[in-house]
Amino acid sequence: LEDLRRAVVEEGCEVGIAFDGDADRMFLVDEKAEIVSGSLTTALVAARLLAKTPGEAVIYNLICSWAVPEVIRENGGRPIRTRVGHSFIKKVMADTGAIFGGEHSGHYYFRDNFRADSGMIAALLVLEAMSVTDQPLSEVLSPYDRYHASGEINSEVADQAASIEKLTEAYSDGNQDRTDGLTVEYDDWWFNVRPSNTEPLLRLNLEART
Repeated sequence: LEDLRRAVVEEGCEVGIAFDGDADRMFLVDEKAEIVSGSLTTALVAARLLAKTPGEAVIYNLICSWAVPEVIRENGGRPIRTRVGHSFIKKVMADTGAIFGGEHSGHYYFRDNFRADSGMIAALLVLEAMSVTDQPLSEVLSPYDRYHASGEINSEVADQAASIEKLTEAYSDGNQDRTDGLTVEYDDWWFNVRPSNTEPLLRLNLEART
C-alpha cells in the first residue's frame, strides 16, 4: 500500500487498487494517496448494487462502520450484521440470499459469484461508480465517510478471555454484545475487542462521532 500511495502521487493517478496474493481482498487508494477503509468500500459497493436491485439483503460484519448499515437502509436494502470471518459470512449469505457481503478487512462477497469473495468484482464496481460521475474518488466516497475510526489496534495480553472480562466490567454501562469478542456501544461511540485465533493478541476497533 505504501508503494501504491507513492505511485498514485508520482503518476497523478485518479485511483490506486491493491489486491492480495489470491485477489480475494481489495484495497483502494484515492487521488490524494489516502488509503480507503474497507467500510467505505463496502458502503459504496452496496449502494451500487442496491441501485440496480433494491430491496436485497446485504451482509456486513460487526467491526464495520456505523455508516455501512445506514447506507444500506438509505438505498433500500436490508442490513444483516454478522461476526467476522469468511466461513460465517458465506453461511449467512446462503441462509438469507443476500446479494452482497462486505468486511472491514477488504473481503467482498457476491451472490452472483457463488457467494465467494472477489477483489476484482469489487474493484470493477468502484470503477463503475467513478465512471458515471466527474468527481474524484474521495468525493464519491465522502457521503459515506461519516465517523472517525481508530483502525485495528493489536495488544499482546497474557490471557485474552480474562482481559475481555475486565473490559466487560469496566464498560458495563454501555450496550454490550458478545457475538464476536465484546462489542460495547454508546450514543456517540462504540468499540469491539476480539481475540486473535493465532496469536496472543486482542484486536481493538473503535469508532466515534467526533
